[in-house]
Amino acid sequence: MTAVEVDGPSHYLKGRGTRPSQNGSTAFKSRILRQLGWTVLNIPYFEWGTLVDATTKDAYLRSKFESKLSSS
Repeated sequence: MTAVEVDGPSHYLKGRGTRPSQNGSTAFKSRILRQLGWTVLNIPYFEWGTLVDATTKDAYLRSKFESKLSSS
């Protein structure tokens, strides 16, 4: 089973000049789902927001799915 979570700004802690990191509740939810046998695919807002059209969004999602499912 695969869970896809689209994570907006409220799912992250803001660092100074660094990539945002997941907050505790988001990380905990992902950890619980993995322990229950789920594959968790997070789509961060700061990656999704850089994609300019449907073609690049499709390629991004395919790449995320392929890399996540091949590592499971």
